[in-house]
Amino acid sequence: MYLLPKPKTIKEQDGQMLLCHSTHIVMTKEVAETEMHAAKRLQEAIRQETGLILPFSVGEVREGDLSLGIAKTLPEQTYEITIDEKGGQISGGDGAGVLYGVETFCQIVQQCGGILPCVQIQDAPDMPNRGYYFDQTRGRVLKLEELKKIADRMCRYKLNQLQLYVEHTYLFRDFSEMWRDQTPLTAEEILELDSYCRERHIELVPSLASFGHLCTLLSTKTYGDLCEMEDSWKEPFSFWNRMRYHTINVSDERSLPLIKKMIAEYMQLFSSNKFNICADETFCLGKYKSKKLAEERGVHRLYIDYVKELAQFLVENGKIPMFWGDIIWNSPELMKELPESMICLNWGYAPEQREDETRAIAQTGAVQYLCPGVCGWNQWANLIENSYKNITRMCGYAAKYHGIGVLNTDWGDFGHVNDSAFSVPGMIYGAVFSWNGEKIPFAELNRMISRIEYGDTTGNYVSHLAEICGQSVFQWREAVMYYENRCLKHELEEGEDLFRGVDQAGVDAAADALRDIYKKLLESTQAMPETKKQMQLLSVTLQGIGIWNAVGLLTESMEKTGSFDMQKGLELAEKLECWFMAYKENWRATSKEGDLHHIAEIVFWYADWMRRK
Repeated sequence: MYLLPKPKTIKEQDGQMLLCHSTHIVMTKEVAETEMHAAKRLQEAIRQETGLILPFSVGEVREGDLSLGIAKTLPEQTYEITIDEKGGQISGGDGAGVLYGVETFCQIVQQCGGILPCVQIQDAPDMPNRGYYFDQTRGRVLKLEELKKIADRMCRYKLNQLQLYVEHTYLFRDFSEMWRDQTPLTAEEILELDSYCRERHIELVPSLASFGHLCTLLSTKTYGDLCEMEDSWKEPFSFWNRMRYHTINVSDERSLPLIKKMIAEYMQLFSSNKFNICADETFCLGKYKSKKLAEERGVHRLYIDYVKELAQFLVENGKIPMFWGDIIWNSPELMKELPESMICLNWGYAPEQREDETRAIAQTGAVQYLCPGVCGWNQWANLIENSYKNITRMCGYAAKYHGIGVLNTDWGDFGHVNDSAFSVPGMIYGAVFSWNGEKIPFAELNRMISRIEYGDTTGNYVSHLAEICGQSVFQWREAVMYYENRCLKHELEEGEDLFRGVDQAGVDAAADALRDIYKKLLESTQAMPETKKQMQLLSVTLQGIGIWNAVGLLTESMEKTGSFDMQKGLELAEKLECWFMAYKENWRATSKEGDLHHIAEIVFWYADWMRRK
């Protein structure tokens, strides 16, 4: 029997409990008043797996019943489960503990049906804060129903904090010029999601760009002159430049009041006592309009004074400020100038991520979360093995350096072209290792996830998903960079070769591998009927990788040899356009339009380029 996250203590005993129609779910009055979601979740899971519809009741527990109660002797978020021949008992230290016990019980029912093994389970989390961070700006803006599905999955694996990264994708009342060409979240949607999350003991924390990464705001005619770089609104849209050149000018006295106004409106929508101001990757700070001030005071002084002002504003409004730690790493002693409550979000995404930054922040005495990633940015399908290595390592650093949380990130660089479904294994890795740091080998954990999340009795599904990313010879990032170099005249980094590894042998080998992976995925879905609906997404994604590999090969040939197969170009252009129609249908099934039109510009440029030749 697989249980995720793995409980701290499991004691199996002889005997079985048999569920039947006369089994009641009996709640204490406290649970009935505050934790009805937990009872409904248990009732629905039993109905789905056994066909039995168990009634609720409050009060006396009889033989054969399932009881839900809060045990004040248990710490917060902890739970205990006892199953014997006479019934089942789920006790939690608080409402969250009750819900987490129910979720573990549901996994037992999922695998055992109505014949439950006698067992005693005691469990508690290693990290008090276990989060998931989704980029709701740079590419996909997930629909509300999809965000609720994320919350449900987070609850299933005992994650308790969700953040959505927002730059311009909230419909502010006074900034129509910023969101007029976007598909932003509304206040109603956020309020509804906040309530939905609270019911599942998930804290929905606001996260708003406030320093760097303000491309859309600082490209408007009204606020463009507040950009550190001159004439930012005159620049055409660029996936690459969007991330690098849109830092607000801290030397302009209008900047702080503007950002505070945005924060003040946005924070009102959330019940959380936290607010993430981001403040990361301020690449332009002190290089253009604030250069003179930086020469006088130093770039790090400009940075910390601005962040400190926003942090104090949040503290005055009863919020715990959070920010990304990539800039402060270079001068960690500056952490001491920030409010004591401020949380440093210490990120790093390499498979073999070093611990230097974590150690440096810890030595200042600052409060920190460790922030790994699901490794889907720039990819058609996530780098699943890389994410496993990164997440296990960063969760280990969180324990070693006494971090108070783990926030597992899902960024959308270059348009978030990967569907959020490909991030599910990475999300679960973060949940598993932030709850219980005990090492579970990659292959074994993938078997467990295949069974519990996807219902795959063969246990192979996730291992097949992990093979997909390795077949992308001409990757999306390279396709974007080539387009922007040709059309927007953006210079490549010194020594950068966009066609490294793109050759006929590699493309042919990838095509064979993609066919083999697709066949294995089809075979896996025969054992997982509830997940067959993912085959449309998988089919489109694998075909797309093969088509882009062929596009890269044709482009490489033209660039390096000057040769071009006209007939192949015409055929490939049509294939690309037909594939993109299917891709758009998948996108629109889960997401608002977001940056789909920017992705389309690049796709159609390649199609037209292949025809023009």
